[in-house]
Amino acid sequence: MTEPGTGSDLANIKTTAVLDGDHYILNGQKTFITNGILSDLIIVACKTDPKANPKHKGVSLLAVERDAPGFSRGRKLNKVGLHCQDTAELIFEDCRVPKENLLGEEGKGFVYLMEKLQQERLLVAIAAQVASEVMLKQTIDYVKSREAFGKPVSKFQNTQFKIVEMATEIEMGRAFLDQLIAEHIEGKEVVTKVSMAKWKLTDSARKISAECMQLHGGYGYMEEYEIARRFRDIPVASIYAGTNEIMKTIIAKNLGL
Repeated sequence: MTEPGTGSDLANIKTTAVLDGDHYILNGQKTFITNGILSDLIIVACKTDPKANPKHKGVSLLAVERDAPGFSRGRKLNKVGLHCQDTAELIFEDCRVPKENLLGEEGKGFVYLMEKLQQERLLVAIAAQVASEVMLKQTIDYVKSREAFGKPVSKFQNTQFKIVEMATEIEMGRAFLDQLIAEHIEGKEVVTKVSMAKWKLTDSARKISAECMQLHGGYGYMEEYEIARRFRDIPVASIYAGTNEIMKTIIAKNLGL
């Protein structure tokens, strides 16, 4: 979905696909694509009708195979975190894609993506919640074992208050998330709650990663401690799958604001 000039505003993507006989001619670029280097099959959001009004009705989905003529890969992107994850640029220059590689109906791509983005955002919320729970456990174990001024760090009031604050927020997040998962499985309308969970739990995880690193002291800034990696990896969760600002916009709209 994401392009060099288009992120959350999916209806304004610039990649186009024009039908020419038995093939679509695909032109455009994508960026920040997970598994972009390794993938053998890529689902590309593109405009099959650039003049459609409203704009989102011109979006379609094409399945592009690794060896498609006119398809190439750009850089493997150098990220702040998530170093083990392949993220890349994709380039389509008069790329010929068989018309049978169209997913679903032409012009319905935006609708298909919106339907599945809810589940993706729920997965991001789950990952953030679990990360927070893991970081807290690791930090509790650390402060119990680390001594300062003749006693474990866990015995200092500041440490206890910080741990208690995080534990409370995590527990409340888990209760909301468990309810949300149950409602999603039941097929209920959960767009507003998913948006709430995605922004709140990723924002919470980012703050908790910083608090946990602080409680680890100097060791928290060392690569051999897992909290350092989590501190790097977690912030991007508030950006991908729809930025947290977009989540708040969706919630405001659904609240009638």
